[in-house]
Amino acid sequence: MDGAISRHIETLHAASRKYVLALTGGGTGAAAQLLNVPGGSRTLLEVTVPYHQQALAEYLGHSPDNYCSAATSSAMAQRAHARAAWLAPRERVLGISCTATLATDRPKRGDHRAHLSVHSEVLTRTYSIVLSKGARTREEEETLIDLLLFNALAESQELVERLPVPLRADEALQVETLQSHGLLTALLADESATICVRADGQLTANARRPTLLLPGSFNPIHPGHRGLAEVASRLVGAPLAFELSVTNVDKPTLERVEIDHRLRQFASWAPVWLTRAPTFVGKATLFPGAVFVVGADTASRIIAPRYYQDSEAAMVNALQRIRNCGCSFLVAGRVESGRFLCGDDLVIPEAFRELFQSIPETAFRFDISSTQVRASMQS
Repeated sequence: MDGAISRHIETLHAASRKYVLALTGGGTGAAAQLLNVPGGSRTLLEVTVPYHQQALAEYLGHSPDNYCSAATSSAMAQRAHARAAWLAPRERVLGISCTATLATDRPKRGDHRAHLSVHSEVLTRTYSIVLSKGARTREEEETLIDLLLFNALAESQELVERLPVPLRADEALQVETLQSHGLLTALLADESATICVRADGQLTANARRPTLLLPGSFNPIHPGHRGLAEVASRLVGAPLAFELSVTNVDKPTLERVEIDHRLRQFASWAPVWLTRAPTFVGKATLFPGAVFVVGADTASRIIAPRYYQDSEAAMVNALQRIRNCGCSFLVAGRVESGRFLCGDDLVIPEAFRELFQSIPETAFRFDISSTQVRASMQS
């Protein structure tokens, strides 16, 4: 191995960020060199090579329009980032990808090109290049892509060192940087009230408001959440979305890393709405006309004056504001103090009884909570 490359890799291994590599069509030489220099276990979490088209489609969760494109590279990096965060929870991690179509043992109609992406919790940076066709052997093209990958890693770690890349006069490296969580930054800064994180991981502030929402902390999500989502959707006849408030009445605001950690549980499954609404009055204001799916324990707090500074008038006012927004509650039974408590067991003020509909125990019952799941994971 070239001495300059070896020293560069040593610098990469000494950096703070851990990462997962996802490579198809190019970049595997760089992965091998990263592993050959001692210290790789400190930063390199995993290398995956979804080389076959079907393998790449399964890795992404869908068949891309173009298997070698900037969009596919970006999607691969996001998937690699999610994997890295799962392998190193609550650490600042990176997802690194490369998709390339290079010289082969048969003539190619299209360009020889490569796209490399780095995805972090704040941005996605994609490097794209079209190589001069026929100017290099396959091995020389691979070497060039390896150098680009090493430099992308260095830039992502804010390192100064770069390796020289022998580009020809007719070749130019194109770099595109997208702020992946600019909307999340605005939400955390209280500059926006809510954003939607789609099942594919994309963030948007303009999604259509859902009519069925399951709020929660989802720390962690468990089969009860999934089962309740299916039952509620069937009963209401509408698709369900989840809601996670980054603020809490009596807890600190969730950190960005923790938000990302919880959101990854919904990847390729369901949309999640992030809000700054810890109370149901706030949620109702954001989602007028919505049905909120809650457990009986949560419903009991909604109608208990002690959760309104022991003021029955404040409780009535809150319920009236929720009704004015056209919202209501679908209540699932929960085990409380050793007995199964369902919506019909709640002492609901008569004036607001129509806001609460109970899910029959025969339709849904799940006796394990997220607190119990966390306890079992720690034991």
